[in-house]
Amino acid sequence: MTDAIQAPVPQDRVLIFDTTLRDGEQSPGATMTLEEKLQIATLLDEMGVDIIEAGFPIASDGDFEAVTAIARQAQNAVICGLARANFKDIDRCWEAVRHARRPRIHTFIGTSPLHRAIPNLDMDQMAERIHDTVTHARNLCDNVQWSPMDATRTEHDYLCRTVEIAIKAGATTINIPDTVGYTAPRESAALIRMLIERVPGADAITFATHCHNDLGMATANALAAVEAGARQIECTINGLGERAGNTALEEVVMALRVRHDIMPYTTGIDTTRIMQASRLVATVSGFPVQFNKAIVGKNAFAHESGIHQDGMLKNAETFEIMRPEHVGLNATSLVMGKHSGRAALRSKLAELGYTVGDNQLADVFVRFKELADRKKEVYDDDLVALMQDTDTNAANDRIQVRRLRVVCGTDGPQTAELTLAVEGIEHATSAIGDGPVDAAFKAVQSIVPNDARLMLYQVHAVTEGMDAQATVSVRLEEGGKIVTGQSADTDTIVASTKAYVNALNKLMVRRLKTAPEAQTA
Repeated sequence: MTDAIQAPVPQDRVLIFDTTLRDGEQSPGATMTLEEKLQIATLLDEMGVDIIEAGFPIASDGDFEAVTAIARQAQNAVICGLARANFKDIDRCWEAVRHARRPRIHTFIGTSPLHRAIPNLDMDQMAERIHDTVTHARNLCDNVQWSPMDATRTEHDYLCRTVEIAIKAGATTINIPDTVGYTAPRESAALIRMLIERVPGADAITFATHCHNDLGMATANALAAVEAGARQIECTINGLGERAGNTALEEVVMALRVRHDIMPYTTGIDTTRIMQASRLVATVSGFPVQFNKAIVGKNAFAHESGIHQDGMLKNAETFEIMRPEHVGLNATSLVMGKHSGRAALRSKLAELGYTVGDNQLADVFVRFKELADRKKEVYDDDLVALMQDTDTNAANDRIQVRRLRVVCGTDGPQTAELTLAVEGIEHATSAIGDGPVDAAFKAVQSIVPNDARLMLYQVHAVTEGMDAQATVSVRLEEGGKIVTGQSADTDTIVASTKAYVNALNKLMVRRLKTAPEAQTA
């Protein structure tokens, strides 16, 4: 197979390797459904991501199914699966990614003293395993990536030895992970430079960098590695990932674009799709983007200081180093109201990155009119929340909120009167709680008994004003399974109840997928 990705990458080109669906999904509570993974993968493919790490096929049947489905549908990107350094993992990975137009196997093993102790291998035994497993992967696929996990804490001599073995065994990409977010930019650059200079055959392969953000230096470390010779950056949308997260795709891509004067490298990313990707991943994962997050945060292009506002009015470049439209944000925010028609709504949704068919538009239009009747002014963020709520509260959910009435008082407990449709059959109840949300949640529990533990309850105002919509995130844990539900409404209690029910629907899906055949027959 001829594959430009496998050839040495031009010195001015940086490949973007997105691991949102693998490393990002490993964040506690960020588990995604197959449909959600396919939706994200499609967007990543369309926006120009070079390599999509679709998952860890050996981890579960669900992961294998997702990687296989993404491999079948991808049009442009290399589709990569992760595998530990053993034949069973690698075979399972190949079985999933082989359906892709451009498949890749990514295999890894921990090489630092701490990680060598886990499989209880000495240096020679580990070297032999690296040779055997990379050789096996290359016999299956001519695009093989190898990673020495915890490379930044591995002895340099041994790191060089293992990298050389992997190259000779057929690895076409060598990824250098800062697995625990320990390194600093000058160390990141020095490590890549040292490997290129010392390892035979290094000029024939691509070096990659994979940084974690435990000390807040993931983006800086990745860019330093590029300046030293790495030509692939591993990253995630919104910096999603374990612990403090990974290098954020939007940060490295826009840094290379804005500071092309000192970092003369290009990517293939359509940056106008960045906000769309950020919103989608935030919705699917249930991890809201912090307001002051670089590039995609709500305040990234907001100016409140009088001095800043005056400068912006005179010349936007006074306080903005990039334009909002470069990342897919509209300069205009307030345009829609209760008199707006379907054509205007479709056009506005298209501006925000949503393509809707006639049937979906009909459903969204009804909900938009309801929202416009409750809100005097409908902002872009309101429409985004409306679309996210449409996606997370599907009409075919097994549990649906039909009616909710909450009675509050300052001198006693609160009462919630709730009607849920469960499998199409309506059930009504009432419950008393310590506050309106507690009462509503107890009413849900009385109709749908469960042992789920509430791990997170977050409320965010979508826009300003007394009539602002609230977006609520609810994270539940049951039997080791963690799910996140979301919903938006001008009534915070309604949004909270719908988010809780949305999470319960996801738990029910997870139960069915993990139940024995005898129980699901």
